[in-house]
Amino acid sequence: MEKNINNETIENEISSVTQFPVSFSIFSMARSHHRNAGQLLREAGLYPGQELVLMQLWHRDSQSQNSLSRSLRLDHSTIAKSVRRLEDAGLVTCSRSQEDKRVTIVSLTQTGREVEPGVIQAWSKLEEITTKVLNDEEKKQFVALAQKIAASLEN
Repeated sequence: MEKNINNETIENEISSVTQFPVSFSIFSMARSHHRNAGQLLREAGLYPGQELVLMQLWHRDSQSQNSLSRSLRLDHSTIAKSVRRLEDAGLVTCSRSQEDKRVTIVSLTQTGREVEPGVIQAWSKLEEITTKVLNDEEKKQFVALAQKIAASLEN
């Protein structure tokens, strides 16, 4: 049975909530969001993060791993691991670039294209769950603030 925890309980039990309220809020939100994403993506046969690579490829197929890494703001080893798992699952193929044999090109397979509706459905549900307590103005404010914080963290 899941324990109902309110903000007062959390504040009394976790000092980092009061010491570092913004950072703890980001951590807490990201953890809950990741957990929900994981549950929804399992239904599509994926692990969290894999869908982001697929989304990039659905938008523009046959990209280099470096291009995927830059667009998703992930390091090369993280992309390489995700691509390897997607390749093992039969969702993408990897080949060497004809122009530069050092470059690995990642392309969708037919199976990779076929999982798109399930992923879109999972992300639609995740967006609904995530934003159900926000009005349109709050959603815009949240996105603007999140982008501002992300830019600050990138510098």
